[in-house]
Amino acid sequence: MTIAYTAPRDSLDVDGVYPPQHDSLLLIDTLERAELAQGRRVLDLCTGSGVVAIAAAALGAASVTAFDICPRAVRCSRGNAIRAGVGVDVDVREGSWLGAMDLAPFEVVVANPPYVPTPPIPDHRVIPLAAGPAWAWDAGIDGRIVLDPLCRSASSLLADGGSMLLVQSALSGIEKSINTLRSTGLDAEVIASQWVPFGPVLSARAGWLEATGRIQKCCRTEELVVIRANKP
Repeated sequence: MTIAYTAPRDSLDVDGVYPPQHDSLLLIDTLERAELAQGRRVLDLCTGSGVVAIAAAALGAASVTAFDICPRAVRCSRGNAIRAGVGVDVDVREGSWLGAMDLAPFEVVVANPPYVPTPPIPDHRVIPLAAGPAWAWDAGIDGRIVLDPLCRSASSLLADGGSMLLVQSALSGIEKSINTLRSTGLDAEVIASQWVPFGPVLSARAGWLEATGRIQKCCRTEELVVIRANKP
């Protein structure tokens, strides 16, 4: 899959936050191709460096609100948005989607939450610091510690006729996300996918993933997907 949108990665402050990778770029590309941002009120959850929020603003959003639980990410994304000069103020706030409930409904929600399956014995010492902080990717044994409550809350965040774009790995259960979103009354399906090589986190966990049957022996690629959920 060709990424059409060129995110300003080189100019971003990513010190101590999740640096934009394949999942961020796939989400931005899907947002652009779906033509969802123009003139709409956008919410970006788990914003990290703010790269998706900045892209939404650059794509013509009427307003962009971004949330992250990490104070460092909030500071980084605020600074990155100012330096990007996208013309629309990006309102970055500390907190999760629960805090966003007070500002709902939004016409568009985009999210790149933690979704990496995490072994019970901590392995952070063998993961390069350049991968970012563990909170940005660790998501429990099945990778769904954030995905499950987020999918259950999506409908409450959306205005009627609104859409959510959620990026995740196939390792963390695509069908479960789709079924959970549908159970709340949303129409949900995969609208984009991309196979990518393992990054530093999955590379460090490859042995555990093989031993637990999550990947086949010697597999070192994962499928990323973007799920679109529409509220009637």
